[in-house]
Amino acid sequence: MSGFVEKPEPVQVPGLTHLHTGKVRDLYRNEAGDLVMVASDRMSAYDWVLPTEIPDKGRVLTQLSLWWFDKLTDLVPNHVLSTDLPAGAPADWEGRTLICKSLNMVPVEAVARGYLTGSGLLEYNESRTVCGLALPEGLTDGSELPAPIFTPATKAAVGDHDENVSYEEVARQVGAETAALLRQTTLAVYSRARDIARDRGIILADTKFEFGFESTPEGDRLVIADEVLTPDSSRFWPASEWEPGRAQPSYDKQIVRNWLTSPASGWDRKSEQPPPALPQEVVEKTRAKYIEAYELLTGQAWS
Repeated sequence: MSGFVEKPEPVQVPGLTHLHTGKVRDLYRNEAGDLVMVASDRMSAYDWVLPTEIPDKGRVLTQLSLWWFDKLTDLVPNHVLSTDLPAGAPADWEGRTLICKSLNMVPVEAVARGYLTGSGLLEYNESRTVCGLALPEGLTDGSELPAPIFTPATKAAVGDHDENVSYEEVARQVGAETAALLRQTTLAVYSRARDIARDRGIILADTKFEFGFESTPEGDRLVIADEVLTPDSSRFWPASEWEPGRAQPSYDKQIVRNWLTSPASGWDRKSEQPPPALPQEVVEKTRAKYIEAYELLTGQAWS
């Protein structure tokens, strides 16, 4: 069992129809038919949406995504139409709300890996492959791969695990042409972002993207959607502390994961009991990590 510890009631705004409450984002449709995406401060870990929020997290994710979208426009268009607050929306939505194009979403998590860790490491240790791609012997936790690889996953519902799948399975699901375009675009975006991050002293170990198609007079075109290159969708490591052979320090929710699996939390991950509230110290340290990632990547002070 997993999901929301306490599922929030959606905010009702005149002119907006609530569509979905996700792990982090609430999705609405406006009267023009556009999507309104609101990034909350919710925190998820181990397939649970926790009862404790991380202040400013939704704003950090939104503002960092916007910064990255701007850096990627020559590679792939994005879904953002406006950052204006919808009429009648609560003031708290400021800085965390995007009005977006409604796309025909591709039902695949487009994952790029430049380093071996996480679920990729688990598969490698069993079979020397990741998503069916053969990798050389001798790699360990945190090893840089010979070249970035496209390792797609199926998108899961809240409370379920995304499942790594082979490229061939993606081609069967969405067609060979779309699969090739997904792989090409994912690796191009990853490579651009990896180089930008590296210049700022950060390793982009892996990341996941979501794509959809937009209908245009010239035909359907691929558009990058949702969030992009945030600490929620990516593994960012401090380059100065990179040391293969161990878990790497990271700019993400690892502080939360570590506390939840420590004796201090009193929580058994294998039980069906929901995780407990986070202590204030863990909340503050996690917030600081998200802000640090934003400031290092963008070169701008968080305000």
